[in-house]
Amino acid sequence: MYAEPIFLQPVFKDRIWGGTKLRETFGYEIPSETTGECWGISAHTNGPSTILNGPLKGLTLDEAWQKHRGLFAGQEGDDFPLLVKILDAKTDLSVQVHPDDEYAQRVEHEAFGKTECWYIIDCEEESELVYGHHAKSKDEFQAMVDNGQWDKLLRKIKIQPGDFVYVPNGTIHAIGAGTMILETQQSSDVTYRVYDYDRKDAQGNTRDLHIKQSIEVAMIPHEDAHFQPVENKQGDLTVKKLIKESYFTVYHWALNGTALDLENPMYLLVSVLDGEGEIETQNGTSSFKKGDHFIVPSTVKKFSLKGNASFITSHSS
Repeated sequence: MYAEPIFLQPVFKDRIWGGTKLRETFGYEIPSETTGECWGISAHTNGPSTILNGPLKGLTLDEAWQKHRGLFAGQEGDDFPLLVKILDAKTDLSVQVHPDDEYAQRVEHEAFGKTECWYIIDCEEESELVYGHHAKSKDEFQAMVDNGQWDKLLRKIKIQPGDFVYVPNGTIHAIGAGTMILETQQSSDVTYRVYDYDRKDAQGNTRDLHIKQSIEVAMIPHEDAHFQPVENKQGDLTVKKLIKESYFTVYHWALNGTALDLENPMYLLVSVLDGEGEIETQNGTSSFKKGDHFIVPSTVKKFSLKGNASFITSHSS
C-alpha cells in the first residue's frame, strides 16, 4: 500500500509547565503560550496523530494500525506499542513515576505501563533532572514524603544537550525547567504524581497527587539502569544506537551527505530534530525538514537519505 514514508500531523498538549519553544524551535503552530507537549508519533486514544499523505491520508495512526497491519510488519497486539513526544518544560514538571504493564493493566485497565527514554535536545546551563531517590525502604520513602523532605529524598543529576536518559518503569523522575527533550516511550498516559511543588492551576487548584500508587510502583531502593551506546557509520550517516531494551530500540542519526540502501529493521519511527533533506524509496523521493515526524513502513525494505540533518529513530524491540 505504501512504498514511501507515512508523514504524521502532531497533536499538541497544553500543560501547566509548558511554554512556547515548540513554536520557536520547530515552527509548530501551537495552541497556547503554555504548550508543553508535541505528540509527534502517536496512536494513543488521548491524542492520535493524523496521516498527511498517501492512500490513508486523513486517517489516524491508530486506524492504520487496526486496519492495515501489513504496514507494521504484521506485529501483533491491539494497541500500537510506542509513542514519541517532544516536551518543552518552561518550568519544572511534577515529580512522578509510572507503573509496569502488569500494574497498569490490573489497576488502570490500560494496555501498557510506561518505560521511557529522553534525548536532551536543549537545556539551560546547569540544568538538572530528578532521577531516582535516596530512600532505602518504602517506610523511609513514605516518611520523607510525609515530612516534606524533598531535598533529602530526591536525587538530581546534571544534564547538557545531547545527553540520553533511560527511565524504566518505577523510576522516580522529573524534567527540570528550561529543558526540551524528545521522549520515546511505551504508548501509555498513566502518570502518578509524587510532588508538584504545591503549585496551582489557572483556577487556583492544586493538581492531584498519587502517593499510594507511587509507593506501590516505585523502584525502592533506586538502582540505575546500565546500557552502552554503540556507534557506526553507514555512508555519510553516523548511527548511534542509544539503547536496546525489551520495549524499544532507539537511535540518534546524524546525516552529512548521502546514505544509500539503508535496511528498514521492521517499521521505523523517525523524528527530525534539525536540518533537512530527502528520503528516497522505491516510490520516489520525499522531502523532510526539522520538526517532521514520519514512519518508514515495513513495506519499504530499503531507503536512502540525502541532506544534512539529525534524527531520533526507533522501533519495537
